[in-house]
Amino acid sequence: QVQLVESGGGLVQAGGSLRLSCAASGSIFRGNAMGWYRQAPGKQRELVASIASGDYTNYADSVKGRFTISRDNAKNTVYLQMNSLKPEDTAVYYCYYSYYGYRREGQGTQVTVSS
Repeated sequence: QVQLVESGGGLVQAGGSLRLSCAASGSIFRGNAMGWYRQAPGKQRELVASIASGDYTNYADSVKGRFTISRDNAKNTVYLQMNSLKPEDTAVYYCYYSYYGYRREGQGTQVTVSS
């Protein structure tokens, strides 16, 4: 079993920055993939960013150039640095861990960007 604890959400003005963290604990396997989804009211869930084995990263077009995903394997933690935030980035952000057929998601952290 893997447990995920997210932190770093909050309220920020447009143009500001936030950094989300997701700490994984439990049975962590090398070669896993981790990342972030977001869910805004009335909108479809969106994959924001992911990072896989070898630090291969992938981003949604809507955040490219503004968000950066990274990981610290020693701490089993993944980070999402969010810069130049926009009101449309407002959502609940969920961290996930994936290893072959196993998947786990965190409880979510609210990010609110005011205009």
